[in-house]
This record gives sequence, structure tokens and C-alpha cells, in this order.
Amino acid sequence: MDWLALRARTHGDHPAVAGDGWSRTYAELDSAASRVAETMAAGERAFAAARRELDFAVLVHAAARAGAVLVPLDPRTGAAEARRLREAAEAATAGPGDTILFTSGTTGGPKPVVLTRENHAASAIASAWNLGVAPDDRWLCVLPVHHVGGLAILLRSTIYGTTAVLHERFDAGRAVRAIEDGEVTLASVVATMLRRMRDAGLSRAEGLRALLVGGGPVPHDLLEWAAATGLPALQTYGMTETASQIATLRVDEALAHHGSAGRPLLGVDIRMDDRGEILVRGPMVAASAIDPDGWLHTGDAGHLDEDGFLHVRGRIDETIVTGGENVAAAEVEDVLLAHPAVADAAVAGRPDREWGEVVVAFVVLATHASDAELAAHCRDRLRPFKAPKRFIRLRELPRNEAGKVVRRRLP
Repeated sequence: MDWLALRARTHGDHPAVAGDGWSRTYAELDSAASRVAETMAAGERAFAAARRELDFAVLVHAAARAGAVLVPLDPRTGAAEARRLREAAEAATAGPGDTILFTSGTTGGPKPVVLTRENHAASAIASAWNLGVAPDDRWLCVLPVHHVGGLAILLRSTIYGTTAVLHERFDAGRAVRAIEDGEVTLASVVATMLRRMRDAGLSRAEGLRALLVGGGPVPHDLLEWAAATGLPALQTYGMTETASQIATLRVDEALAHHGSAGRPLLGVDIRMDDRGEILVRGPMVAASAIDPDGWLHTGDAGHLDEDGFLHVRGRIDETIVTGGENVAAAEVEDVLLAHPAVADAAVAGRPDREWGEVVVAFVVLATHASDAELAAHCRDRLRPFKAPKRFIRLRELPRNEAGKVVRRRLP
């Protein structure tokens, strides 16, 4: 189905996309997409590295209309990396109207993932089933549109006939104004963005129905601040291979299930293997990502509680084995971020002759704090083997544009 053509008929005068001082109705976006689609051929790889969000929105719908394969790319990617991504996209098996997205590459290099229109539609339906849809919804997109989180907002808004509000880059102050002024009813961020919005003074949410926070486990201090501020912050869990979210809290569940990523969404099955790895299946999962046993092996560790709510501990390969004991990096990071002097933190294991690995903390400090003070803070809140043995101060952590720490770039 051509979602844009349908919305041009049913919601022609309704804003489809909006940005800083501009907006386009569904009829206007439909006309622009038709013009661009005439320049494309069915099955060709349509590489979309547009710097303007409006141009990207047009390309997304034009590619689908022409039966081309959309390949979103970061316009800031260097020439050598862009060539590698293009070569990988050309080798991937994809059909007309499919999308080839690349994983974040936080531990290894980005990998191509082929998503079908059916995958995107199933994701949008599952999200609507959980959060509901209001005719005047305006979903704030501050996530990169060439990653699944941003693209999903654009596509699901078209499926719903609502409005996607696109910010060309994340600016904490601008995002705060959009929320506090009632410009948007929904928003999606990662934890780093939410922390920066808190620091920029976010204190109210006029008309905001839900603020989805994904990209990994959310530090408890952020969730506690959001609850105290009255922000409808909902943890969510998903990945490129699942066309966005597959588990998300509901607003009425947020306080009672603080720290959970919610129950599996409509059509999603989740279970754990013997290692505690999260396994997923459902209609939004990319076929190429499914293992022979019929499940997507996410590489994330977690558990389902007695009420069926998912708790995510972090990446399996981010588990540090020190002296035979397992340490989840995310747990230690959560403790570090609760210290008032710590603005940002990441934790990794480093080789050690005696213990095999030791826990090393990489911290960005807002104010002075000694190693001894940070160590004491951690020992008070963690079992001794989990407390960092070394602290390395950085000016900033290596993060990708989705806000995730790129651990292979830690010193």
C-alpha cells in the first residue's frame, strides 16, 4: 500500500511533516514525492543522505512509490566509510519498497538490515495499540532519521495520518521549548538527550502524552527526576532489526513498573535463553536477522518479571568477568551517574593478570571529584567486585549520533 497516497486522499490538508518555520501537508508531500519518484527505477538502491529533513521525507516516500530500495545514510559519513556502506547495501538481498538500514555499530562495524514495508507497518500498528493515536498528534523527532528510531516516527506518522515534527539536529533547548510550549504530543529520545533536556531546564510537559526513552537501559536518577517532574517518561526497547520498539511501558504502568521497558507489544514474543539473552520474534522482525531456531538473538541480557514486564540489563558482550564474577556494565554506569559530580559515564572491562578483567570507569565530570570519592560512592552501592578499580577522565564519551556509547572507541 502507498501510505502517502492514501493520506493525501483522506488527510490532504493535514500537516504531514513540520520543522523550524516550515510545514508540508499530505497533499504537498504527495506531489513532491511523485516528482522525485519519476526519476527512480524499481529495484534500484536509492541512497538517501539528505541534510534537510524535508528532502529526506520526500525521498522516503518517493522510493517506496517507485519500488526502489531506500538506503538512508548519515550525510556526515566520510568518503571511505560511505563507499563501504554502499557496497554492503548493494550486496544485501532486498525487494522493491524495502529499506536497508545499518546497525549502530557500537561494538563492531555497522551491519545492513533489510526491513520490508510489512515490518514497518507491524511496528506502527503495535505502537498504536500500546500508546493510542489522537488525530492531532505531533510526534517530535530529534533522533537521526537515517536510523530506525527517527525513520519509524516519519513512517508511523504517515500511516496514522498525524504529524511528524522533525528537528534537523538535537538541540536540548529547542526540544525543551517544543515540549513546554505544547508544540508536540509525543516525543522519542535516548537517555543522553533526556539528561541534556533536564540540564536545559525541562520542568513541565504541556499536552505531552508520552516521552519514549530508548537506546539502552535508562539510569534510575533520570527516571526518578522524570516522575518527580510529572513527565510521562516511558522506557522502551527495540533495535534496527525489529523496525523500532518491541516493548514499551504504558503511561498508566510507568510508576508501578519503574525501571521496566514494558510488556511485549502486539504480536511480539519474548523469551530468555540459558544465558539470559533476550530472544524476540514477531511480524516486525527482519527476516534476515532471524536465527535457524526462529528467533532473533538480540545480544542483550535481561529478564521478564512475574507480571511479564521486560527488564534489560545491557549487552551480553558488555558483561565483564572479573575473578569469575559477572558484572553488567549498565549497572555500574547507573551508580556512577547517580553521583552529583558525574555528568556522563561508561564502564568496560580491561585485561588484568590476577583477575582476568577489572572494571574500569570512564567518566566525564561536571565538578571535581577524586578517584577515592568515586570509588567510595560505588562501594557503598555495589558488591565489592563490581566497583571500578580504575577511573579514567575524559572530556566527552565517544557516542554515535543516536546517543549510544561506541565502546570500541574507549581508550
